[in-house]
Amino acid sequence: MTETQVQAHDEPHENGLGARLNWLRAAVLGANDGVVSTAGLVVGVAGATDDRGALLTAGLAGLLAGSMSMAAGEYVSVSTQRDSEKAALATEKRELEETPEAELAELAGMLEEKGLSAEVAREAAAQLTERDALRAHAEVELGIDPDELTNPWHAAGASFLAFTMGALLPLLAIVLPPAPLRLTVTVLSVLAVLALTGWWSARLGEAPAGRAVLRNMAGGAIAMAVTYAAGALLGAAGV
Repeated sequence: MTETQVQAHDEPHENGLGARLNWLRAAVLGANDGVVSTAGLVVGVAGATDDRGALLTAGLAGLLAGSMSMAAGEYVSVSTQRDSEKAALATEKRELEETPEAELAELAGMLEEKGLSAEVAREAAAQLTERDALRAHAEVELGIDPDELTNPWHAAGASFLAFTMGALLPLLAIVLPPAPLRLTVTVLSVLAVLALTGWWSARLGEAPAGRAVLRNMAGGAIAMAVTYAAGALLGAAGV
């Protein structure tokens, strides 16, 4: 194989690639939630009034409430996952101390299931155990990297930022343009961003982009139409 072929085949195989893709997908979806929820809120208020102060207040309230809710939910979820990972590692450490031979045989069996011959699997298990038994079992048996446990603060911060960045678009689109253009600018900008996030989420999931884009745009359009209609009815009723 030539040097050029080796370079062309140089693909990222680092352990954290899957985790980074998951974080990126979560960021895209968080931003998408921020766009849709805030757009629905401000468009609904716009159906009832064109007062810039009311629109700004509603948009900021929705942004802060949504971003804090996303951050808190992600913190709780990832904290639970981290606690589960730590408990699994503690159990594995205890089993390695109490029944090392059984754990060695178990590791060899798992390696054999991955396609190694019994002899090679046994030798590989012995070498991995000698180097770092807990890490070997954590990665092969549990799928956990002991040095890279999920961080709830990172997850909460990423969700907060993603939602906030998404929510800023409809908020600015509804308050910055002149009153006659607010609704048009907001709807068009929101649909454009939803098309982009739909395309990007499809790329991350290696799925057809067209269907994802249409689904994303349709969901946002329906949300804005429903909230605008509700706001218009309430406004007409003088509520």
